[in-house]
Amino acid sequence: LRLKAGQTVLDIGSGWGGLGLYLAKSFDVDVQGVTLSTEQHGVATDRAHAQGLENRVHFEVKDYRELNERFDRIVSVGMFEHVGVNHYRTFFDKSATLLKPDGVMLLHTIGRSGAPWATSAFIRKYIFPGGYVPSLSEVMPAIEKSGLIVTDIEVLRLHYAETLRHWSERFAANRDKAKAIYDERFCRMWEFYLAASEAAFRWQDLVVFQIQIAKKNDTLPMSRDYMAKCEKALQLRDMGHRPKTPAAKPARRRKVADME
Repeated sequence: LRLKAGQTVLDIGSGWGGLGLYLAKSFDVDVQGVTLSTEQHGVATDRAHAQGLENRVHFEVKDYRELNERFDRIVSVGMFEHVGVNHYRTFFDKSATLLKPDGVMLLHTIGRSGAPWATSAFIRKYIFPGGYVPSLSEVMPAIEKSGLIVTDIEVLRLHYAETLRHWSERFAANRDKAKAIYDERFCRMWEFYLAASEAAFRWQDLVVFQIQIAKKNDTLPMSRDYMAKCEKALQLRDMGHRPKTPAAKPARRRKVADME
């Protein structure tokens, strides 16, 4: 996103608020998040207050199509799968009107590495009703027709398989708590979902697309070097915030007499 202090960021599908709060805290930007979930909105707003960021991050229960402001940056993570293939043009047309002339957008979505295909009936019925996983061949035409420019695409392949493996392990560690809230049927359904999804990312055609989009071809640097530099700077900063662990004392060298 190449964020700068003081910029405005729109988070489409802001969920529980984690990304918006991280961006505000890490880059000193103002974030507006929109979601259709009142429950997510409540949790995200409480988190903003708890972290003292209520003046920098604002969450709304609102359809992104109802917005009229313009933003320096737009980010959308995990929401595009719910847009529907027939509404891709609307999504990118609206994004183009919401983005300032020198703005940048980042779209993060699950996708297919192969040709378009129907979403699993199990996923549609029990996990993501109305959800659809796109191929690049379905996404790119909608971006092009909106007048936006694709400036970078990253395809995360096995990364999400590892994410799902960790989710499965954490769910197993907290299974009794989940069962107390829901029931045994839900737990078994969720375990199947996590296992099947991991398999799809590891051995089939599911991937994650990160598509960087702009309005002008000179908004971003000519090479991707700046991404690595920013990532390294964030890693060093995060390491600086971690509590220092005392260095281990060197092992005492054994004397010959001790060995006899």
